[in-house]
Amino acid sequence: MILEWKENFSVNNKDIDEQHKKLFEIGQRIYDSISTMNSYDRYDEIMEIFSELNEYVKFHFKFEEELLEECGYSKLETHKMEHHFFMKKLEREANRDIESSQKETLVRLINFIADWIVQHILKEDMAYKESLMMKR
Repeated sequence: MILEWKENFSVNNKDIDEQHKKLFEIGQRIYDSISTMNSYDRYDEIMEIFSELNEYVKFHFKFEEELLEECGYSKLETHKMEHHFFMKKLEREANRDIESSQKETLVRLINFIADWIVQHILKEDMAYKESLMMKR
């Protein structure tokens, strides 16, 4: 398993932790798709992954940003910029020539997601952990 949730990823907010776990699950499915890749056309499956990831990330980012706004998180604008970066990168990947480079697309996507999710949660999200705890 390449993407595995660990307790050190927790921001001590049940909703956000569950949403982060869902992102890990999507990432793991991408990894599993690469592992079972064969010569069959998987374009539709890849586009479905992009669509699911895009929709879920929009939901998660909106939820997280609203919660951070409620608790007066001082670095909210920077955090929103990180989310914007993720969405733009995902959009660029989805607009590449996926048909002729399916495995390469999934490899790029899992590398980006694994790195971004882990780095974003362990750095950016941990920075707001205390603000969320004060809101309680």
